[in-house]
Amino acid sequence: MNDVAVVTGASSGVGREFVRQLDAGAGGPLDQIWLVARRRDVLDEVAAGCSTPTRVLALDLTRREDLDELAAALDGEEALRLQWLVNCAGFGKFGDFAARPLGEARDMLLLNCLAPLECSYHALPHMVAGSRIVNLSSIAGVIPQPGLSVYSATKSFVLELSRTLDHELEGTGIHVTAICPKFMRTGFLDEPGDAGVARGMTRIGFEDVDRVVRRAIAGAIAGRQVVIPSWDMRAAALTARLLPARAVMRAEGWLLREG
Repeated sequence: MNDVAVVTGASSGVGREFVRQLDAGAGGPLDQIWLVARRRDVLDEVAAGCSTPTRVLALDLTRREDLDELAAALDGEEALRLQWLVNCAGFGKFGDFAARPLGEARDMLLLNCLAPLECSYHALPHMVAGSRIVNLSSIAGVIPQPGLSVYSATKSFVLELSRTLDHELEGTGIHVTAICPKFMRTGFLDEPGDAGVARGMTRIGFEDVDRVVRRAIAGAIAGRQVVIPSWDMRAAALTARLLPARAVMRAEGWLLREG
């Protein structure tokens, strides 16, 4: 049997860092890492830096035919034991809901929600006790984020899917972990949408991608359902649970005005 990790969004940011750390052995020995993202040229660069054998799958997971191709690739491997599925593909745009294009919101739902759902569905038949699914959620999935409403809603979906699926898998030895970081210096902010809203929200600061991924892998191995890497966001999440949602969103509105 070949022990395999599949990483979506592997060409940049958090996904690329997961590839680096899994390649270095952070998640246990692997025979192959599958790299999934849209740009083959960038994936080839990532693959060239890996010591573990790789398989490059240049796919756009907002497209039905590309999701089907990934499912067929998994089902076509008879000797595959999937140790890690890391769902990192996703994007978000800042700005008021009504001011953003409807097509953008649709694509966000497809990539941020449907893609990890379908990838998880097709991955599970190939998993065994000890296998792990890691889903990239966000602190925006824990605390409602006006000005980032669709993205926030998609990440809340990812969070709750992860929690409930992990519970359903109790007793199998397979665990699902949602990682909920705050902003990181990745390509997420290269084309933010409303730059003014982005400036206000990022006043909460940034965290290191390497540290986020290290904590995600450790949390997944430990079988934790949710990992919020930074102490300040853990405190914010606790406070948000204790306060009315409207009060939390008013406080966030203050951040935007100050930004």
